[in-house]
Amino acid sequence: MTATTAYDNVANFIAHMDPEKVLELQANEEMQERLDFLIDREKNAVLSPEEKEELNQYILLERLIRLTKAKARYLLSK
Repeated sequence: MTATTAYDNVANFIAHMDPEKVLELQANEEMQERLDFLIDREKNAVLSPEEKEELNQYILLERLIRLTKAKARYLLSK
């Protein structure tokens, strides 16, 4: 199993739980502020290694959420 397949399986599982709730999922204010801060620091090339790792984790999470929302939209369209 590849990482892509694993993400796909997790996204499918989550999307099937409650597709409508999945579509409502978004970052809370604190998380969004932290993400904006990290992105700004990255643009200015001042991220520490720890901040870079944190930003990478947010990016992976965002990809999983986008994939899950796409699957939820598909389920609701059937």
